[in-house]
Amino acid sequence: MTAAGLAIPSTLTPSGRTHAVPYLRDYFAPVTSAAGYTGSRFERLGGGGDRPAVAYQFTPEDLVAVTLLSVEVPGRAALEILERRRSRLHELLRQIPTDLDLVDVEPDAIRPEWAPWRLETELRSIPGLGPTTVSKLLPRKRPRLIPVYDSVVQELVQPIGGFWASLNAALRADDRALQRHLVDLREESGIGEDISPLRVFDVVAWRTGKDSIARTSAGAINLHSPGADN
Repeated sequence: MTAAGLAIPSTLTPSGRTHAVPYLRDYFAPVTSAAGYTGSRFERLGGGGDRPAVAYQFTPEDLVAVTLLSVEVPGRAALEILERRRSRLHELLRQIPTDLDLVDVEPDAIRPEWAPWRLETELRSIPGLGPTTVSKLLPRKRPRLIPVYDSVVQELVQPIGGFWASLNAALRADDRALQRHLVDLREESGIGEDISPLRVFDVVAWRTGKDSIARTSAGAINLHSPGADN
């Protein structure tokens, strides 16, 4: 299904909840030394990056948190964030509310002058920080407003234009049907109200994309195996 310039996977439609709910429960199951998704601790590590005590500054905890999503902040970039650009990043974070949801943002606001956009631009100007790492640093500070984004999700949803604007439009479409569905999935899966609807979208989309990649890879292997059909 395509909504407002975004391809919505079937797992994120009402008919796909039988897949989405197990995806969420599995992803947010407790992490052990040998099993579980470390990403399930991304927003919760240390009490969260948007908690009042640290909401307007990047901390070492934030840099550790992004490693739970399989990216790393190089040492020199870490020093830029924590020391050299600390004041500038603090100034930008002060302009971004902690209680604002992406669905509540007016579409016309999402432009280069928007504070989150300016913060992204500042972070991406730091040598060693690529778009994927930045796309995970931002949600650590504002999980309700900025979605986690990576190549798996990009390939699956194929946004037309910027991802933030496309997702904002999709969430607001049809009297906010997708937003309400994400909240319902969160409640049905029992993962906790501290997990934002944006993160529900990300986890289900990411798991859907990863499963699709695995099936494609398995098919390619089978195609070239002895005895496989042509």
